[in-house]
Amino acid sequence: MNAKVLAVALGVLAAAGGNASATETSLTMMAFNIWGGGGNAGKPVDETVAAIKAAGADIVAISETRLEGDPCTADVCAPRGESVAPKIAAALGFHYYDQTAANPAIWANAVISRYPIVKPTADDLGVAIDVMGRSVYVFCVNLDDAPYQPYQLLNIEYGAAPFLKTADEAIKSAESTRGKAFNALIADADAATNADAVFIAGDFNEPSHRDWTPGTVKAGFQPLAVAWPGTSKLEKAGFVDLFRAAYPDEVAKPGITWTPTTEASDPKDHHDRIDFIFARAKALKVHSAGVVGEKAPEADIVVSPWPSDHRAVVAKVSF
Repeated sequence: MNAKVLAVALGVLAAAGGNASATETSLTMMAFNIWGGGGNAGKPVDETVAAIKAAGADIVAISETRLEGDPCTADVCAPRGESVAPKIAAALGFHYYDQTAANPAIWANAVISRYPIVKPTADDLGVAIDVMGRSVYVFCVNLDDAPYQPYQLLNIEYGAAPFLKTADEAIKSAESTRGKAFNALIADADAATNADAVFIAGDFNEPSHRDWTPGTVKAGFQPLAVAWPGTSKLEKAGFVDLFRAAYPDEVAKPGITWTPTTEASDPKDHHDRIDFIFARAKALKVHSAGVVGEKAPEADIVVSPWPSDHRAVVAKVSF
């Protein structure tokens, strides 16, 4: 559906939520690739804690709780060292769960929560959380970054991946790279039959079909329109992209999360929105959303010094 249809659909969700105020639950969710808690740049973990505090997050889906391996290339980059999730949780007074299973959708992930974490899911992709008596599932992922189709389309070398020319080639490559992971996430979400709300969040390493549009091509943001398969699947499964729900105009509000470490004009990189929070719940209302990062106008919530090579995304919802 286009942006206008999405806005109408969200209006219906908001109206439905207005009738459920007696049992309404509010949450502020955050997705944050913390780059080893800043450790890959020699930064202290308290900078990451400061960013989470500034966002006012209740639950954080964290990627890269451990340092990058040596070597760290497009083809080989295993995490090393200890997870910083316990330190972050202790500083916040939160609960945490480190995701440690061998799963291609996980790369040093963790969930940190103000509310008690009840149990992990069978494949370790997520956790069940007791939010004031309501069952909330949070699936936290860091999907494969290679091949990275935006680079392939822009003739930017990244590992041994071949360059691509068409949207169809990019979709096929993205599906081959991350399709099984998205399918597993949706299957896990569908299996959580007792859930009052389900969130899928993290570093997708794949853009959104709502950002690679004719409008962003005309604006010079993207090289061509691409119906990226991962976000398309999530929407078809009933999930809402919380940032794009709050800001349906992808040209006026691109919401770039990758990357604060290079200039937008750098020919060896491409800035994009690849960090997401998707949600599915009855009477879902999206109250606000934004980017957390190092400076305005790229970030809605500015935190300096900034510890990561990604900006974070935050959203306040009720259901």
